[in-house]
Amino acid sequence: MKRKLFPLYAMFMLGTLPLQAQVEKPAAHDTVSNHLTDETPVLSELLAKYWVLKLRPEASGFRLDTVSLLYEKHIGELDYLNDPTTPQRYIAPNADYYRLFVPFTYYLSPIERLSRLNWTFDALQKTPSMDSQLLPFDEAAFTSKERANELVDRALMYLYVNTDPRRIVSLEEDIRNVRGFKDHIQEEASSKPPVVKLFAREDAAGVKEEVEMVIRKPNWWVVGGNGSLQITQNYISDNWYKGGESNNALLATLQLYANYNDKEKIQWENRLDAKLGFGSTPSDKFHKYLVNTDQLLLASKLGVQAAANWYYTISTEVKTQFCHGYKANNETLLSSFLAPLDWSTSVGMDYKLKKKKFNLSVFIAPLTYALRYVGNERIDETKFGLEAGKRVRHNFGSQVQPALFWQILPSISLDSRLNYLTSYEWTRVEWENTFNFILNRYFSTKLFIHARYDDSNKPTNGDSYFQIKELLSFGINYKW
Repeated sequence: MKRKLFPLYAMFMLGTLPLQAQVEKPAAHDTVSNHLTDETPVLSELLAKYWVLKLRPEASGFRLDTVSLLYEKHIGELDYLNDPTTPQRYIAPNADYYRLFVPFTYYLSPIERLSRLNWTFDALQKTPSMDSQLLPFDEAAFTSKERANELVDRALMYLYVNTDPRRIVSLEEDIRNVRGFKDHIQEEASSKPPVVKLFAREDAAGVKEEVEMVIRKPNWWVVGGNGSLQITQNYISDNWYKGGESNNALLATLQLYANYNDKEKIQWENRLDAKLGFGSTPSDKFHKYLVNTDQLLLASKLGVQAAANWYYTISTEVKTQFCHGYKANNETLLSSFLAPLDWSTSVGMDYKLKKKKFNLSVFIAPLTYALRYVGNERIDETKFGLEAGKRVRHNFGSQVQPALFWQILPSISLDSRLNYLTSYEWTRVEWENTFNFILNRYFSTKLFIHARYDDSNKPTNGDSYFQIKELLSFGINYKW
């Protein structure tokens, strides 16, 4: 309890109220009247309503007794609050005055008390009963709770009228709507203990076991992922009148992520993307199955907040494939694991915008280091932009990476990523778009479109550097 606040309200109520109570003087023949003058102190109007003014005879006459014991109990204690030498333990708290110490709040009881009508027409008054004749007063007015409420209501009403309304910080409704804090409240023990407890070993009387406290540190990591298995089957009989051939296809995808966010300045995003798809080729003389989708991607991005949505960021990304790659009806090896291997590290700024239905990230890196490695001697390195006889190429340039996740409908989402990398001698652009049509938790249809532009190496067929791949599939999907 703050020692300076209570006198501010209470001294106003008790110190500024006019001392104008009417005291009934005795008759002229009574000797008491000789000692009552205009300067005789009397009780205030508020106190006279509850306390009785008494005159006690003494040898020299009569002395006015203003019920000092009650005064010291209810009001005289206020003088000690402003005295710094008074020990705190001698100041008895009173919960009835709590409204004077909480943040300035608007209560309904002060105006309700002033607007209440306590009178009736004489014609409507009933004949008083025997009980009312014996007790011609309101018993509630003599209780300490009612007395405290009336004092507090008067003080609050004065403040509402004479204080700037903008100082009010809350309403009574706001306080009533606050939920109480109840954590680990033990239920009352049953009066009938179980039989097993009667034979249990008793602890020392009055000694309770210490409650084990578990303090968990906040976990700023969010981990998860999703996987899918898409299967396509097509059967055509040998005598089908339009010709054709049967084929089967399978596509498996796996995405894992582990993101760190301390809710203040640091964000660290880690992602693994794996895609592997096969298709049967009955007419191929050399291969029963050919790989049509093959990708292994590891990406990490560490950012430190610079402004509201901007982060100083360093990003690194490694990309390669799992299996050997061939053309149909051809035994020439075109690609394999670590051939090629693309690694890029960039430093720049990342703009992040998170809304209810979409997340947007635009990473702009004016300084980028790019490495391409071909680790299989059976593969022609010149087809990947390397000089003959060399397995590694180093380049410096710049990079832009926009990424968007958009929940178009509750059952349709779009995951789009674009990677623009240039060394100012060549340009490589890859744009991956995945439309996910969710049927339920376990089944979905996916439309994958991968567009690519790369002038760092010669095209396999024709003169166009633009490439595109599209896949529509249906299968099992699971997210955790």
